[in-house]
Amino acid sequence: MTEPSGPPKSLEWRSSAEREAALFSALPGLLRAAQQLPALGERLRGVDPESTTSRKALARVPVTRKGELLQRQIASRATDPFGGFSAIGWRSMARHGAHRVYQSPGPIYEPEGAAPDYWRSARALRAAGLRAGDLVHNSFSYHLTPGAWIMEAGAHALGCTVFPGGVGNTELQLQAIAELRPDAYCGTPSFLRILMEKAAETSVSIASIKKALLSGEAFPPSLRDWLSERGIQGYQAYATADAGVIAYETEARQGLVVDEGILLEIVRPGTDDPVPEGEVGEVVVSVFNLDYPLVRFGTGDLSALLPGPCPTGRTNLRIKGWMGRADQTTKVRGMFVHASQVGDIVKRHAGVQRARLVVEGEMANDRMIVRVEHSGPADGLEQALAATIKDITKLRADQVQVVAPGSLPNDGKVIEDARKYT
Repeated sequence: MTEPSGPPKSLEWRSSAEREAALFSALPGLLRAAQQLPALGERLRGVDPESTTSRKALARVPVTRKGELLQRQIASRATDPFGGFSAIGWRSMARHGAHRVYQSPGPIYEPEGAAPDYWRSARALRAAGLRAGDLVHNSFSYHLTPGAWIMEAGAHALGCTVFPGGVGNTELQLQAIAELRPDAYCGTPSFLRILMEKAAETSVSIASIKKALLSGEAFPPSLRDWLSERGIQGYQAYATADAGVIAYETEARQGLVVDEGILLEIVRPGTDDPVPEGEVGEVVVSVFNLDYPLVRFGTGDLSALLPGPCPTGRTNLRIKGWMGRADQTTKVRGMFVHASQVGDIVKRHAGVQRARLVVEGEMANDRMIVRVEHSGPADGLEQALAATIKDITKLRADQVQVVAPGSLPNDGKVIEDARKYT
């Protein structure tokens, strides 16, 4: 398999064994750096970095979810807007090195260090066909959030020139495209469609754009085909403001390849437990960035691992792409029920593999049904589960059903709100 031109490339084609060895050789250093920070030091108390050198050992490290990060930030706004998760900052924080700081919904504040291609977007851009010398029209927002800067840093790392289009100002952006004739577009798929439809309506040519890296929202095959029919090959990247680029699409169009700077796991929502390959769960990442050393960070997004390597020859893990949100907290009879509580129910009963809490009925008339997969004899299990459910959730289950392994849907849901809101 011949590798495409342009840096960085060689890591994508190393053997899976070589990659795993490199990742777990670097993991103890990441853990040591994380333990020096107030929030992560508390979270990782008792974790021995030197013995955390395998996926089995990593699975014993607690997952830190975005909601916990937000709460830590809120609690320490006056002294540390990063909540004890960042190794960089500025003078009033008694540390320095932050190149920029961003605000995402929550609000959550994220630091940017000075390293080139800080969010590792160059691989995703290269997989989308961008090369040195290309002009990139970047229509991600340059305000508050890091989206535009994520793509700009990667484009510069590849040797591209960037036009900072930002969001809105459709007519001015079309004028710039017509006059500058960029080779590529970065932004949301919906805004690219708006630009193309407006260009057709006003007879403005944007035919120079032949390739696009799209992110920030769903990119369905129907829109991909619509763009292709009009001469643009669009590829998607999965990224977050916290972790940067996590995975990206290739010309194979078979899932998303995990970035080389990420150690990715899929865990059962509400738990720390990895799921088998193919099962839908929450995307959890460890990011090898000593400025912001996130360890087992729960993104809150659902996905699943695909079997085998990418047909392009890239050997890293592949995920199906974004499949929804993992935070399934719901209110039943005035009480909040969390995905983590369903996980606690499973842990209390040997042989129970998965569980799903279904809320049915109409407004003010909730019915709670709990279904569990169990492989052994179920004598007395329903009654025992009912007692556990009441102990953990403080709610009575209207029905407990024990079903065969594999009976529950593979959609990542552990709480399903099936109520009718009329």
